[in-house]
Amino acid sequence: MDYQAIFSALDAEIAKLERIRELLAQNGKVNDVISRTLGKRTAIKKTVKHVMSVEARARIAAAQKRRWAKTRRAAKKAAAAVAVPA
Repeated sequence: MDYQAIFSALDAEIAKLERIRELLAQNGKVNDVISRTLGKRTAIKKTVKHVMSVEARARIAAAQKRRWAKTRRAAKKAAAAVAVPA
């Protein structure tokens, strides 16, 4: 096996890892950065936040309030049942 080929492959891998380390050292994120992967340029996509509409948040809040009210009613009913026996 040719040692020069092994050394050149190791040097290429080391260069790639050093580049990745530099990118991570900048701000800890690799988003929106073009990285070299196996000789091809690949854009790393930025994650997209999912935004809920005001109406969706209101529906979720109303449903949660109904669940809390149901739990409170059940607890109140259970407390009344325990206190009533004579």
